[in-house]
Amino acid sequence: MAAKKKATKKPAAKKKKAAAKRKPNAAFMKPMQPSAALGAVIGNGMMPRTEVTKKIWGYIKKHGLQDSKNRRNINADEKLKDVFGGKKQVSMFEMTKLVNKHLK
Repeated sequence: MAAKKKATKKPAAKKKKAAAKRKPNAAFMKPMQPSAALGAVIGNGMMPRTEVTKKIWGYIKKHGLQDSKNRRNINADEKLKDVFGGKKQVSMFEMTKLVNKHLK
């Protein structure tokens, strides 16, 4: 004779406390000085990394440099070639790595 198992209730998932407004990471908000090559694209003023990325994407969109077939790739014009180390095309993930080399 098979014994019936008691149905066990799992405790209800505890609700997380309402998260306070997210604080930006101080390392990303620190103003950085762009190199001359990067300054030709985004301007020479000091700005945080987040703003540098926004300005580069603005430049890419304004000049239509995103590859039409593979949108993850960026086709470099003359100004961006200097920033990308002479490469004609880079992926968006590689772009951030290359841009960071031009920030002090």
